[in-house]
Amino acid sequence: MNRSFIRCGAVIGMIGLAACDVEVANVNEPSRTQIKLQVADLENFLGTQYRRWHSALYGATGNIWGMANVMSFENFSTLSNNCQGQRVGIPRPINDNQVGSPCSGEQSLIYNRASEVARGASDVLLRMDEPDFTFGTAGKDARNRAFAHFLRGISLGYLAMVYDSAAIVSPSDPVAAGTAQPQELSHYTAVVAAALEALDNALAAAPGMEALAANWMFWAGTGTGTGASAMPEAEFVRIVRSYRARIRANVARTPAERAAVDWSAVIADAQNGITADHRIVTTATSGVLSGPNNTWVNQWYAYVTWHQMTPFIAGMADTSGAYAAWLAEPLTVRGASAKFFMITPDQRFPQGETRAAQQADFTLAGSGTAANAGCSGANQTCKRFFRNRDVSDPPASPAWGGSQYDHTRHYSWRTAGAGGVGQTGPFPFFTKAELDLLAAEGHFRKGEYAQAAALVNVTRTACGPGGVPAGCTPRPAGNGRPGDPGGGLLAVTDDANAAVPGGAAGCVPKLPVNASNAGGGTVTCGTLWDALKWEK
Repeated sequence: MNRSFIRCGAVIGMIGLAACDVEVANVNEPSRTQIKLQVADLENFLGTQYRRWHSALYGATGNIWGMANVMSFENFSTLSNNCQGQRVGIPRPINDNQVGSPCSGEQSLIYNRASEVARGASDVLLRMDEPDFTFGTAGKDARNRAFAHFLRGISLGYLAMVYDSAAIVSPSDPVAAGTAQPQELSHYTAVVAAALEALDNALAAAPGMEALAANWMFWAGTGTGTGASAMPEAEFVRIVRSYRARIRANVARTPAERAAVDWSAVIADAQNGITADHRIVTTATSGVLSGPNNTWVNQWYAYVTWHQMTPFIAGMADTSGAYAAWLAEPLTVRGASAKFFMITPDQRFPQGETRAAQQADFTLAGSGTAANAGCSGANQTCKRFFRNRDVSDPPASPAWGGSQYDHTRHYSWRTAGAGGVGQTGPFPFFTKAELDLLAAEGHFRKGEYAQAAALVNVTRTACGPGGVPAGCTPRPAGNGRPGDPGGGLLAVTDDANAAVPGGAAGCVPKLPVNASNAGGGTVTCGTLWDALKWEK
């Protein structure tokens, strides 16, 4: 309660009034209405809402990211943090969504906070629609309206991507007007339609907008330090279009829904989206991403216990035959005698034909030389995206989850940041490579295979460390951190049905054939479509 009720019966004898209550607003604990009554307060509130939305995705261990990455084979961990252990089994356990279930907190976090931000943004828009309302200048009005539409769009968009239904919160719903309780939930297809409409409105409102204040999105700009930058209109428009491409492409649940996506719109947004990785300045103590116990810290740094690179996916890069042999075994005994080891020409993995050679090729600390550059420097680059673990293999249960490989790509951000302070500095939350590959998928689905192949090859064929292989082309500026390795692999062509180059033994990626829990599977070379997914 944020109001005090003062009984006034004591003064009846003096002034002859009936008993009454005097309602006094408590300014030390303002209500939603009070906060949004003053123009300055309303604008300050709006400026905090991207951080609130972001916190649901990345700012806590209690969210769905961990369980999602083990279910998608991005990771293997049996820890209960983020409900990874509850979701890692094969066949996958049912998704118990009952109130009070062990994972209920994780599964509700995005739903609650995204809905909350959608409501807050809708309240701002409702207030702005009042006659003669202004934040003081036309530039501020445009900025705040565009930003509120953007917040509502990404909130509804993520609700549609993650959940089967949600409330479509808007400035015109009965709750905003204070005349009704929340409406029934809508199917995710209706929710994403509302999200895309909101992002359309953000773009329509953007012309002439003032720049977003640096502490609204903590945009790193082109800097490598710990300071955030104001975001001008042109960059804001690119961000909106990038999120619109991501949401439009990723909400589909079935092959039929995915085929029905407006891929021309995805391509257009991707082509007019961010021109370099969208990086946000993080800090160890405050800002968008903060504190020592958030998901990104644990997932990308606490190696061995939190993050092993599962053979189900990493093995697709193998050219030694180890992946085929691993798949041929029954699931229950895979990895029981020795953790998975592979040899690959993909320069994002450690190079060498033995474990010792791969460990010598790349260690986290490195030597500071080109031969073994670790993960350091202002650009936070690592020689490889994965390492062959330099400590004893931890036990894995079930055994099929164990491998010798950990993620290392973001190690320097966790340990040194941009200024020597771990978790402090620019971090890529939306990469240019992802946007390129969204466009590539659009071209592929439209039968435009040459355009798709060209985008896949941007990272696939880019040089590994030291210009390996000879004659390769470095990653384009902004597509990853300067110095990030590419795959150094042979280019794919515009033949959608042809196997990726390299021959039966040397191709990357490989695909399982007739693999099952009982074993007996083998491998074959992937195609353009598989190369696209490998780069993604």
